[in-house]
Amino acid sequence: MRTEVAAVAGVLAGLPAGVLFARTSIDVPSVLRYLGAFEAGRAVALLDAGQERDVLLELVARFRPAAVLGADGEAPEGYRGADAGGPAWVRESADGVEPHPDLAVLLPTSGSTGNPKFVRLSRAAVLANADAIAEVLGIDSAEVAPTSLPLHYSYGMSVLNSHMVRGATVVVEPGGVMGRTFWQAVEEHKITSLAGVPYHYEMLKRLKFDPAKYPTLRTITQAGGKLREDLVTAFNDKMTAVGGRMFVMYGQTEAAPRMATVPAEKLAEKIGSAGPSLPGGTFSIRLEDGSETSEPEVVGEVLYRGPNVMMGYAETEAELAEGDVTGGVLATGDLGRLDADGYLHITGRLKRIGKIFGNRVNLDDLEQMLRGAGLDIGAAAAMPAGDKVVIWLENCAADTRKAAAKALAEKLHLHVTGFDVRDIDALPLLPSGKIDYRSLEGRA
Repeated sequence: MRTEVAAVAGVLAGLPAGVLFARTSIDVPSVLRYLGAFEAGRAVALLDAGQERDVLLELVARFRPAAVLGADGEAPEGYRGADAGGPAWVRESADGVEPHPDLAVLLPTSGSTGNPKFVRLSRAAVLANADAIAEVLGIDSAEVAPTSLPLHYSYGMSVLNSHMVRGATVVVEPGGVMGRTFWQAVEEHKITSLAGVPYHYEMLKRLKFDPAKYPTLRTITQAGGKLREDLVTAFNDKMTAVGGRMFVMYGQTEAAPRMATVPAEKLAEKIGSAGPSLPGGTFSIRLEDGSETSEPEVVGEVLYRGPNVMMGYAETEAELAEGDVTGGVLATGDLGRLDADGYLHITGRLKRIGKIFGNRVNLDDLEQMLRGAGLDIGAAAAMPAGDKVVIWLENCAADTRKAAAKALAEKLHLHVTGFDVRDIDALPLLPSGKIDYRSLEGRA
């Protein structure tokens, strides 16, 4: 692997000035492009290879990358098709904005659609987070992890980084946790850990996942959103029964990406918590008046400070040359509180708010209430719709939808007509496995 990475790094070092765009899939060439760019000291933006062409072209026009690695099809104006360790579009002009020397990785803030801006992550931030995660998870050279998440998703990138810094093994397996080939790879390569987002664990529950069938798989991790507490308990019990561990984590792309981890031995005691901050990081709570506190049980916006915080955002090519503008402080946009032990509890999002007959409701809370209502409900998505809220439920019968609306109305003391509960065959997902709320906006 070192030889291959060095070869790619050599090619990328000779490209024109500017950021590199790397279209990434779950395959070896994508991993080599990322590691090669990091090795060469070239700032690289990780993009979904499935991204629509018009979105890609808009980003190319806005940031004028030195090259688009892994690109196919006709090159846009100002670029030529070339071989840069694989198919690529290379900018014909040598003139380009030189990214800041600290800048290493750029990740988009939205999925395959929309008009994303980039999160600017320094080399130091990426390495600091990889080291901290490796420390709290106890990763060493004997660990074997699969690519259960896309590389262009910050959690997927983090899994790769935290294993590479400890000389561990990463198995590139594109099948996904729902595929037969993935579980064949678990057995064949003696995989030791599995990373997933809440949707993965919802699906694994339906598949009746049993870790006893996979003797080497003894660590599972969960991030990418809050997993409902009954599933945390169920999967933690499954892993504990076979001598394994479960880690629940909390992060954002802007923190490269992870900020907190519940120690496995504390998980049963701290169900519902996101854990204490990672080594080197701290949490505080910002109140409505702008003041901060670390006092327990005070709810407000979660602030994080740490060496893994982004340099800032970039919406234009010129901003790639900017230095750090955050000072290591991240306003997460999440509402939460710290308990007496310093464990963070996320209670919702500042912006995930709807109104029902003038009453403000947290949409994340609605989803959690439904999952804990004792109904036969799997995945759920709540969306604002004027003076009501639309609730999408996967493959849900009419009587269950009616019961769901009634349960929410009784819980919140609001009229049942404020909850428009609808059936959907499958919720749209981002490549990360998170619900694609944007694609639901037009349906509400």
